[in-house]
Amino acid sequence: MASSAAQIHVLGGIGIVTSSSSSKRNLNVKESYMPRSAFFGSRNGPFTTPTSAFLKMSIGNGSVVPVRVAKEKVVGIDLGTTNSAVAVMEGGKPMIVTNSEGQRTTPSVVAYAKSGDRLVGQVAKRQAVVNPENTFSSVKRFIGRTMNEVDEESKQVSYRVVEDENGNVKLECPAIGKQYAAEEISAQVLRKLVDDASRLLNHKVTKAVITVPAYFNNSERAATKDAGRVAGLDVLRIINEPTAASLAYAFERKSNETILVFDLGGGTFDVSVVALGAAVQAGVLAGDVSDIVLLDVTPLSIGLKNVLEMDKFIPRNSTLPTSKSMVYTTGSDGQTSIRFYVLQGERQFARDNKCLGSFLLDGIPPAPRGVPNIDVKIDIDANGILSATATDRATGNKQEITITGATTLPKDEAERFAKDDKQKREAVDTKKQKEKQLEVFGEKIPGEMKEKIEAKLQELKDKIESGSSQEIKDSVAALNQEVMQIGLFMYNQPGAGAGAAGPSPPGGEGSSSEDSSSSKGGDDVIDPDLTDSK
Repeated sequence: MASSAAQIHVLGGIGIVTSSSSSKRNLNVKESYMPRSAFFGSRNGPFTTPTSAFLKMSIGNGSVVPVRVAKEKVVGIDLGTTNSAVAVMEGGKPMIVTNSEGQRTTPSVVAYAKSGDRLVGQVAKRQAVVNPENTFSSVKRFIGRTMNEVDEESKQVSYRVVEDENGNVKLECPAIGKQYAAEEISAQVLRKLVDDASRLLNHKVTKAVITVPAYFNNSERAATKDAGRVAGLDVLRIINEPTAASLAYAFERKSNETILVFDLGGGTFDVSVVALGAAVQAGVLAGDVSDIVLLDVTPLSIGLKNVLEMDKFIPRNSTLPTSKSMVYTTGSDGQTSIRFYVLQGERQFARDNKCLGSFLLDGIPPAPRGVPNIDVKIDIDANGILSATATDRATGNKQEITITGATTLPKDEAERFAKDDKQKREAVDTKKQKEKQLEVFGEKIPGEMKEKIEAKLQELKDKIESGSSQEIKDSVAALNQEVMQIGLFMYNQPGAGAGAAGPSPPGGEGSSSEDSSSSKGGDDVIDPDLTDSK
C-alpha cells in the first residue's frame, strides 16, 4: 500500500484511521453502528455494496470489530461482432455497466479521423458513412484467422483487408498510413469498455472474463486473449457465449433443467445477456459467487494426424479442462523422428480438418517399425487453450507445444502493443492538458512564446500518429519544457505577487510576498512536500 490510511465507513458516517492513530479513536459515528468497512486505495462508488474480504481492527478502546476490505473488481465482457457490453457483480447480482454515452451496449467500431484522432464506439459509428475506409467494424470476423480463411468476409467490409508476409490478416488504415492486426482494433474496443467501467465503478478495472462464440477455434480464442492483453487486461477466463447466456438465465433459477440457448445476434437485437453471464463467471473467479461451478466444453474434436486420417483424442462437448493420452510408434524401420500434426474438426480425413500446429520429436533410437513407444498427451485448459506433449519411453526425450496458432500475436509483440498504446494515451492526455493551458494563458504571453508552444503541440500530434515510442517520449518532454516557460514569464512580470496569476484565496485579499515573509519573521521559504497516497 502506498498509504497506511483507511476510510472506515459506518452506515452513513466516515472516520479516518491512520498509522499514527492506533492509540486514538477518531470515529465520528456511534460505536454501536455495524459493520465497518475499510477501503484501501480508491473508494468504491456509486454502488453501496462493495466486494469485500473480512479483517479485524482495534479501534482504540481495546475492542475488536470486523472490517471489510474492498477487493479488486473483475468484469465480464461480451466482445461482440456488432456491439459489445461489460457487466459486473454488484450486491450479489450481475448488472450491466453503462458507457460514457449512457448506453448499455457499445458499438464494436474503431475509426481514425484524417486528423489522426482515434474514435471508438458510437462516435466512430456515426462518422462511418463519410470515412468508410478508416472505420473498422465487424473486426471479430478476422481475429485469429489467416487471409485464405476470410476471402469472402474481406469483400463485405468498407476497409481494405490485406495479407502480411506470414499470411495473416492486416487491416489497412490510409488516414495514418498503418496496418493493424485485428487484435489491436479489438483491444481499442475492450479499452473503452474497461475505461467506462472504471469511471462508473470509481475503481480501476484490470481483470476480466471475455466471451467468444462457441464455434471459435483455438487460434481465435488465443487471439481474443491477446486482444485483452494489448488492452492492458489480465484475462482470467475465455468462455463460450452460449455458456455465458446459460449462466445469466440460470443464476436465479436453481432447478435442474436443460435449456436451449439461441443467439439472435447483436446485428438485429440489443441484447446484453451474454455480458451478464460473463459477469457471473467473473464473480465465481473473484470469490463473490460460491454456489456455481462453470463447466465449459470444447466445441470441436481435437486429435492428431495418422497417415491420412485423424485420430480423435478429445471428442467435442468434452468438459474443460481435460486431457487424453495415446501411445504412438514409428511407421518405418530405423525411423528416428516423428512429426505430429494437431488437428481440430469432425471430418474423418485429416486434410478436411483445421491444422492447429505441429511439432517434431527426434532422437528416437533406430529400431524396427512398431517397436518404439511414444506417449502423446493433449491438454485443453479452462480457457480452451491447447497444449500437446510427446515423450519417448526409451530415452525420456520430450517435445511439447502450446497451440497459439500462427495467426496470434507473439507475447512480446502483444506486450509492445500494450505499452505503445498506453504511452500514446498518456501523450494524448498531455497534449489536451497543454492545449487547455495555452487556451487559458495564451493572451497573457508573448506571441513568439505562443507560437513555439503551438509548434511543439503539432510536433507531438505528428509523433503520436506516426512516430516511434522514443520520439513520442522526446516530444512530450520538449512540450513540457516549452510550456514551463509560461509560468516563468508570468511570475517574472513586474508586480507579480501571490495573487497575480489568479484569484485571491478564499477569505481575504491576496497579500504580497513581502508581507508574507515579514509575517513569518524571516526569509526562509519551505517548499511544499506532496505525498502521493494512491
